[in-house]
Amino acid sequence: MTFHSMWAELLPIGRSSDSGGYRRFAWTAADAECRAWFKEQAESRGLLYEVDRNGNQWAWLGDPAAGDAVVTGSHLDSVPDGGAFDGPLGVVSAFAALDEVRGRAVEFTKPVAVVNFGDEEGARFGLACVGSRLTAGRLTVEQAHRLTDGDGVTLPGAMEAAGYDPEAIGPDPERLARIGAFVELHVEQGRALDLSDDHVGIASAIWPHGRWRFDFRGEANHAGTTRLADRRDPMLSYAETVLAARREAQLAGAVATFGKISVAPNGVNAVPSLVRGWLDSRAAEQETLDTVVDGIEKAAREHAAAHGVDLEVVRESFTPVVEFDHALRDELGRILGKDTGLTVPVLGTGAGHDAGILSGTVPTAMLFVRNPTGVSHSPAEFAAEDDCVAGVLALADVLEGLACT
Repeated sequence: MTFHSMWAELLPIGRSSDSGGYRRFAWTAADAECRAWFKEQAESRGLLYEVDRNGNQWAWLGDPAAGDAVVTGSHLDSVPDGGAFDGPLGVVSAFAALDEVRGRAVEFTKPVAVVNFGDEEGARFGLACVGSRLTAGRLTVEQAHRLTDGDGVTLPGAMEAAGYDPEAIGPDPERLARIGAFVELHVEQGRALDLSDDHVGIASAIWPHGRWRFDFRGEANHAGTTRLADRRDPMLSYAETVLAARREAQLAGAVATFGKISVAPNGVNAVPSLVRGWLDSRAAEQETLDTVVDGIEKAAREHAAAHGVDLEVVRESFTPVVEFDHALRDELGRILGKDTGLTVPVLGTGAGHDAGILSGTVPTAMLFVRNPTGVSHSPAEFAAEDDCVAGVLALADVLEGLACT
């Protein structure tokens, strides 16, 4: 099956007719369709299919127990109304690249696997990379069992409803010990490759990044009868904090976004009692990120005090800077430049990935495919056909270089 036919099969799953974006959330019907698609791709190729204790899907060529395996893949879930390429491009390209290498006159000397990590985006339970975090021991079983979606459904409850055993989740060091290298292909979330006119690039590092929850607590009251002077309106403090986040990020050359909000009692004619906003902030260096977040919190507390509002700030997740394995990164550069003599661009990214989670345990690297608009996490996300094909061929060369003779 070609890249194009696989892509066409996957494209309709979980797509919203209203927005044109995708709603492939963990352990939902759309997620189940994606997982069924992955299983079908594995079995149609005669690969050994398995699901690990954390719900991640694996398709193996060769004996998994042999060790020193070369693994590639990404994820199939999405952010709310996300684009088609973030995650799925890496999985479809992995199968297509494996097909390409198997068609060459080469012999595999190491096992190769394609993986679909579960719940990478964190759209349902609010924490990114749940599948890979659990596998790498970066998320405890107790923490995982406390994850809850907007309807009050827990992660264990959602897994059980989808037919999986939530009591089995936890660290999986034996599985990770099988892996000699993990290479994740991903659409670029930015325009660096478009500006340099390159089809494919290699990742250098993932910026440090995190998510913080800001709870502004005021007093519910009637919107029509309560004097402005008598209000303790948390929405005002929240709105001023959003503007402060933009200023702090701009001054520091970082990024900061309040992209999710919850309001109670959430009535048009009611002054809110609670405004809960989630901040996502990222920067090239840890010191810069600390400065930005500290500045945002300082401003938030000043605005809250001015309006008689209480404030609680909770850091819900944090990932320090991830430097991808230098030796593996250099090897990818050597492999991709072998026949052309060209230097493949190396670039950093502000986006988190499963490869970043695994980097503390196994050697990891990433390939980026050009995104002409730089738009991501949006229905407008796009990669041209020739760039996708170039990505498949680059990944195939990498798999051959790392796993074949």
